[in-house]
Amino acid sequence: MDRYKPGNKLTLLRNGAEYFPALERAIDAAQREIWFETYIFADDASGRQVAAAFERAARRGVKVRVMVDGWGAKYYLTANLEREMITAGVDLLRYRPEVAPWQFRTHRLRRLHRKLCQIDDRVAFVGGINVIDDTNTPGHTPPRADFAVRVEGPIVVPIAQAMQRVWALVQLVRSGNSDVPFFPDPIHSERAGSQTAKFVTRDNLRHRRDIERAYLAAIRTAKDEIIIANSYFFPGIRFRRALKDAAERGVKVTLLLQARVEYMLLHFATRALYGQLLHAGINIQEYHRSMLHAKVAVVDEHWATVGSSNIDPYSLLMAREANVFVRDNGFNRELKSQLVEMVRTGSRRIAADDWESRPRLYKAAIWISYGIVRLAMGFLGYGGNEWFRKEN
Repeated sequence: MDRYKPGNKLTLLRNGAEYFPALERAIDAAQREIWFETYIFADDASGRQVAAAFERAARRGVKVRVMVDGWGAKYYLTANLEREMITAGVDLLRYRPEVAPWQFRTHRLRRLHRKLCQIDDRVAFVGGINVIDDTNTPGHTPPRADFAVRVEGPIVVPIAQAMQRVWALVQLVRSGNSDVPFFPDPIHSERAGSQTAKFVTRDNLRHRRDIERAYLAAIRTAKDEIIIANSYFFPGIRFRRALKDAAERGVKVTLLLQARVEYMLLHFATRALYGQLLHAGINIQEYHRSMLHAKVAVVDEHWATVGSSNIDPYSLLMAREANVFVRDNGFNRELKSQLVEMVRTGSRRIAADDWESRPRLYKAAIWISYGIVRLAMGFLGYGGNEWFRKEN
């Protein structure tokens, strides 16, 4: 796992309204190269805005490499928009493009879920925001809640190296050769600020549990408060035990979770965990104002994270993910203030008594969903007893 590095400058960005203009400005300032990864690249107003910036850069001689996930791009990136970017000189790769249902294999679930950009080894973006309009969710008008960070300083180096390795790997798998080395040359990055941070990835080789371990280390050493905002929350037993232990030693633990239904099965399966979490004294807030897509957390006054990783089997066991972990009081306060405001203006607290009195039919749906998810994960060979064992 990468060490924390001092000398960084991080700018918190909320939603596409702040992220896309910042990204476009950075792309327009690029001089040599742009590397970009995303799960979804939609052919909508936001997607065309970003694509146009890539095309401008390519036409002025900047090397632009864009990688999209095969699954995420299948339903959003149109042939017309893809052709426009390639015609302008953008190099575009699909990560694991084999998504036909009749060719299903378990490894097809190992998707590229990272949302990353790095430009000229000088500036980078890390977060959970896909290239898609904030309001592009059927039936939901308010902008989805999400976060990213703009990064300058030493941690741009591991971001650049991680992106180059994945690009080289995909090219090697597809054609047997790559125009970039799998082991990048050393990069030097100047100090840009006073913030201490590290970049952490999750993959299926050397970094299988790095993001989960970083979360657990912060939770286990928490003294005062933990706030986790996560769109898909279905943690394994180690994660649940760490949260319960923190609450039992007097730490105020708040989970800000999705109230609106997007994926029915996971929505109900998650609620099978509510009883034991509420019993431990954990505060569960369901965010209803809009779709919650955030994957962020703050612990005490000095630790925070922003990234692409949910706290569920998909993110922590299968997908390629990337988070920035920050040790800085100022960044912590800024992110915490956003989360507190989301709790205050857009969430409803789940009370333990109300939860226990829910109708039996509702509870039955929850446990049936939990059982289906458990069977599916076991069939696919992921999770095992560590993920699904219950605690009293």
